This record gives sequence, C-alpha cells and structure tokens, in this order.
Amino acid sequence: MRRTNGLRPGAFIDRDGVLNRDLGYVSRAADFHWLPGAVAALRRLQQAGLALVVVTNQSGIARGFYTEADFDDLTAHMRAELAREGVLLDGVYACPHLPQAVVAAYARECDCRKPRPGLILRAAAELGIDLAASCLFGDKTSDIAAGRAAGVARCWLIAESEAADAGADGVRASLDEAVVALLEVAHP
Repeated sequence: MRRTNGLRPGAFIDRDGVLNRDLGYVSRAADFHWLPGAVAALRRLQQAGLALVVVTNQSGIARGFYTEADFDDLTAHMRAELAREGVLLDGVYACPHLPQAVVAAYARECDCRKPRPGLILRAAAELGIDLAASCLFGDKTSDIAAGRAAGVARCWLIAESEAADAGADGVRASLDEAVVALLEVAHP
C-alpha cells in the first residue's frame, strides 16, 4: 500500500470481536481481553506504514450500559497497553448513537453508525488518509458495508467461516491471519 496524493494509507479496525473478545458491551479494563495475535497484527500494519484507526459502534452508551467517560477510560487503557508494545493508534473513532436509545441525548439517526461510512470518512479527512489505498478489518457485515460505502480499497471480514463473507475481499479467522494475507498480496 503506497502513499498517494500526499495522503497515507490507513488500516481501519473494528474493536470488539477483532481486537478484543466481544463479551457484549465491553466497557471496563477488567473485561478487555486482547484476541491472540491482535497486537502483533497492529504492529505489522504500523511497520508497513499504515495509519492505525479504530472505528467502533458503541451503542452501549446509548443503551445506558456505560458512559462516554467509561469508553474514554477503556480507550486510554487500550492505548497504554499498545504503547507498551510499541504500537501507536493514530485515532479512535466511536459512534455512541442508536435511534431507539434509552439515553435521549444519543437517540438519533446518524451518519457515523456502521454500516454508514461517517466514522471512516471523518477519520480519513482528519488524519490525511487515502481511502483508495487503505484497508478495513471487521467482524460484521456492517463493518464491510461501511468500508465499501467509504471507498476503502480492501475490506477483510474476521470470521470463522467464509460462508459469511458479506462481500469482503477476504475472510480470515483472526486479525493476525488477515494482516498476514493482506501484506502478502501487497508485497509479494
């Protein structure tokens, strides 16, 4: 993946189910458990020159399960653990909205809740990322749809079965496996 038009390539990564075990509305450091190989995969992407951007729906905020401050605390914990491993995230973008939210402040249709592309487009604009030279890794069809809608070049589904490919460019069981496959294609 190469730098074009003065922009750099990026890797857009969903959080729950891709980086960490999806235990349902993870909001505390005690419940945040890295998936095997996830940190190594981020390191490989960083070494390949890609901006690392987490893009995550966080409807637990709208549902009243945790607050934005809780999310920020967990994000700080995640960043600190990665920094100890030499991995730096360029950005973390989250959508707290849900049309049927319990917390009225978050009850709305928005352009940032995946499968809409708003999180990705905002990150690309703010961080100078070339979407046509970028990749996305997600564990849901909504992740793949958001990547496609934003114009991300390659979208990888992290799933146990290729039957769930959702129009992805590739399906792998883990982020680590997907990154290895992506980098083999980019640098044969």
